[in-house]
Amino acid sequence: MSEKGNTGARAKAKSAAGRSATGRSPSGRSPSARSASRLAAVQALYQMDMTAIDLNDVIAEFETHRLGQEIEGSQYCEAEAAFFRDLVAGVVREQLRIDPLIDRHLAEGWRLNRLDSILRAILRAGAYEILMRDDVPTRVAITEYLDLAHAFFSGDEPKVVNGILDKLAREARPKDFARDETGDG
Repeated sequence: MSEKGNTGARAKAKSAAGRSATGRSPSGRSPSARSASRLAAVQALYQMDMTAIDLNDVIAEFETHRLGQEIEGSQYCEAEAAFFRDLVAGVVREQLRIDPLIDRHLAEGWRLNRLDSILRAILRAGAYEILMRDDVPTRVAITEYLDLAHAFFSGDEPKVVNGILDKLAREARPKDFARDETGDG
């Protein structure tokens, strides 16, 4: 889970973007406009983390040059621009609230700043969506970010994403899980 080199991360981002743009996710679902928005948000957050690009500049770059565009021969799915903007801006706005919550659920001795930049972006975006976007069902948010983790990583990182987002969701939205525990779900 340690930070990888910039070149490897770019290759993973391109590979994940290509799968999301043209194929099916690991859960077998076809990509949607919201799925494309989530992928773009993770990529934008990664870019901000690696290059210190300004929030407004990264949003403008993605909206102008990436969302729904053809890049290196792959036609990317049309993304929901307003949802993309909310995810990226929301993570930045709520980061001081989100990061300690994620940190609390990491394995002993691990801190968020020690994780791979892409993994941090996935966890932050997923946490933001669970905490702040009541219009998105909890299980949808977890599944979407788990799919992204599988697209970028082949090791234990998807398990980390699933575990942390599940714990955050159970704390933030306990009613969404009450049916499971009573057997009504």
